[in-house]
Amino acid sequence: MSTAVVVGSGPNGLAAAVRLAGEGVDVTVLEAADTIGGGTRTSELTPGLLHDHCSATHPMAVGSPYLRTLGLERLGLRWCLPEIDCVHPLDSGAAGVLHRSVRETAEGLGRPDGARWERLFGPLGERFDALADDFMGPLTRVPHHPLLLARFGVPALLPAAAVARLWRTEAARALFGGAAAHAFRPLHRPATAAIGVSIIAAGHRYGWPVAAGGSRAISDALAALLAERGGRIETGVRVRSVTQLPPSDVVLFDLAPSAVADVLGDRLPARVARAYRRFRRGPAAFKVDFAVEGGVPWTHEAARRAGTVHLGGTFEEVAAAEQAVHLGRMPARPFVLVGQQYLADPQRSNGDVHPVWTYAHVPYGYDGDATEAIVGQVERFAPGFRERIVGTAVRTPAAFEEYNPNFTGGDIVTGANTVRQLLARPRPAPDPYATGVPGMFICSAATPPGAGAHGMCGAHAAASALRHLRRARARK
Repeated sequence: MSTAVVVGSGPNGLAAAVRLAGEGVDVTVLEAADTIGGGTRTSELTPGLLHDHCSATHPMAVGSPYLRTLGLERLGLRWCLPEIDCVHPLDSGAAGVLHRSVRETAEGLGRPDGARWERLFGPLGERFDALADDFMGPLTRVPHHPLLLARFGVPALLPAAAVARLWRTEAARALFGGAAAHAFRPLHRPATAAIGVSIIAAGHRYGWPVAAGGSRAISDALAALLAERGGRIETGVRVRSVTQLPPSDVVLFDLAPSAVADVLGDRLPARVARAYRRFRRGPAAFKVDFAVEGGVPWTHEAARRAGTVHLGGTFEEVAAAEQAVHLGRMPARPFVLVGQQYLADPQRSNGDVHPVWTYAHVPYGYDGDATEAIVGQVERFAPGFRERIVGTAVRTPAAFEEYNPNFTGGDIVTGANTVRQLLARPRPAPDPYATGVPGMFICSAATPPGAGAHGMCGAHAAASALRHLRRARARK
């Protein structure tokens, strides 16, 4: 029997382990922390309330081409949808409102913006499953659906600012801009539309769901399936050198590229080591979890029913904040994401006290306190919010890195979404998961298709490892 070691138990490490074990490989997962899950952990950060530590809302995970094949619902994973997926309120009292239904979203945007929204996102939502087979992997491979991928790729490769000009109203432009800002990049840069187009299209296919009981349900279900397939997980094992690893036929690293370079040391080819150490990091997240009595008193009624609320004002304001963060400046009004997961999953609350998940985009390595800036942005669209806060838990960029070393400097997406790194991450190579050391692969969010709880980085890396094993057997 072939053997494998997977270093790291985030969703990508677990997905890789599950895929290998499904092919009869004897798999051991080594996790440095005391609990599994990486960015998909959940706990009582404030007393009696369930808070997601990082990843919270999962349009790409529910639509993951690999996770959908695993039947994780049998192992306790249940997706919960809010009434409304996302709202982006404006100071004028208007708001962009994202529904799962393309038609309902378009109707809310009015004429002519609704028709333009429907023309762009209707076909992408309808054929999202086929589209995901192509774009949720290395973009250098031959696509299965080239015409559909081209329809996605043309707007995706544009700057978000260029795509936003499709719409006339501030509400429509802001709704798209808030989704595009998930890229953590200045919105006038090429390809910054890609993530916005992706998560909106996924939402129009599957919605923006949360996992019942918290994001940890994703990693718990993957771990249960791994155990069914004979795999093992050892926690509290921090791998600092390749010499610590037990003998195995293949090793997969759910680690940032620089960490892989540190572990492999001189075994890594010099050109690969240089690429891994030069891998660019993106801006950081500053996270505050609130315990809020009575929920957030949003001025716009739709926001009171939305799983996600984007705060930043108009498209131009969001773009200015993202540019400032990119330049290393903390904006007075940062882009803030608010998660109200309890609306879809009430078990996270304690009576009338509810967990409210927020984070702001801040400069890489930011060492200030963005708590008041976050509260200010919420107050801007929900006057009286401050008086309802009965508890807080703060996670700074440094604390994010301590929590998960992959999140260097607070970069929770494991690498800047530059054009080069969107097309060839973590380095230009025919197989982006291969490290250049025979039998050793990288499977973290630094590989295609990037950040998220979709497990696709791990699934693709496992496929590369399985090809290596088949070639090794053929040589014997």
